[in-house]
Amino acid sequence: MFAPTALLVGIYREMVSLDLTDTAEGLILVNAAFNLPICVWILNAYFASIPRELKEAAWLDGTGRLGSLTRVVLPLAMPGVVTALVCTFISAWNEYVVALTVTSSGDRMTLTEAIPGFVTSAHEQRQYLFATSLVAIVPVVVLFVFVERHLVAGLTAGGVRG
Repeated sequence: MFAPTALLVGIYREMVSLDLTDTAEGLILVNAAFNLPICVWILNAYFASIPRELKEAAWLDGTGRLGSLTRVVLPLAMPGVVTALVCTFISAWNEYVVALTVTSSGDRMTLTEAIPGFVTSAHEQRQYLFATSLVAIVPVVVLFVFVERHLVAGLTAGGVRG
């Protein structure tokens, strides 16, 4: 659960030893390693909040463990899954420092690495800076449009008294 910048030297040395510098696999590995604990923490809380009796009722109705997971537990935990998805996506999408360290060539550069390149000491290319910033926002907005109903359901789930 450390910040990636605190472990930057170790991350770079590990990527060099695994020959994963300047590769998409290296970035995926690092982002997965830093986002996995947060996702496990979020999902553990959601799965723990689902009563065991619901799972046992599904077992009595003839579904196995996998059936109760897919038909009962996952639909109830969908707000947690969506929350973990959004947190992971935004964290990986906005990651800058590790991507700057792990990748070195221009064709492997992430979008967050490319944006500061439009402002140099010689000149500012504001039209490209703003256009690239707009392009960087679009995937996050599209993701939010698709998962909004699950996020709202998760936020309002505990707000009703019965």
